[in-house]
Amino acid sequence: MQPPEDEHPRSGGESADVVTAAIKERIYATFTGLAIVLVQNSNVEHTSAARASITLLVGIVAIAVAGFVAELLAHLAVHATFPDRREFGRMLRLTSTAIASAAIPLLVLLLAVVDWIELGTALTIASIVYVAILGLIGYIAVRRTRAPWWKQVIALGILVALGGLAILIQQLAHGH
Repeated sequence: MQPPEDEHPRSGGESADVVTAAIKERIYATFTGLAIVLVQNSNVEHTSAARASITLLVGIVAIAVAGFVAELLAHLAVHATFPDRREFGRMLRLTSTAIASAAIPLLVLLLAVVDWIELGTALTIASIVYVAILGLIGYIAVRRTRAPWWKQVIALGILVALGGLAILIQQLAHGH
């Protein structure tokens, strides 16, 4: 008997469900990081590079921990038992995926901490990195559909519009 499609191992031995969850965690964390750096950039004259770096780090760790707790609670609710070692390890890997999404933006902000670049420049670069990551994920996802090129262009346009809407809502939530 063949396992369902979503249980077939992918490259590296991970199932489609695990890969999907990892991509979702990275997307959530990327949107969170983008919102944080955009808000910081709009208030750049009222913050320091160290504070901006710490705020980004804490925000990303918070969303990663929230994702971990969500995974744990979902597992408990569905399976009525605590995860085994393998499942717990998978949950930790998902958490690390979210945290890893901030690596480049944090490195850029650290350049501002050591006064190699201005904080506003660092926050702008971090924003561009986050948008590029989201764009790349969307592009790869749409390309994998094997739809005709014109449908891929439309789908990517819709994804960009939805991403822009998410960013706009996050900015409005922060009063900017």
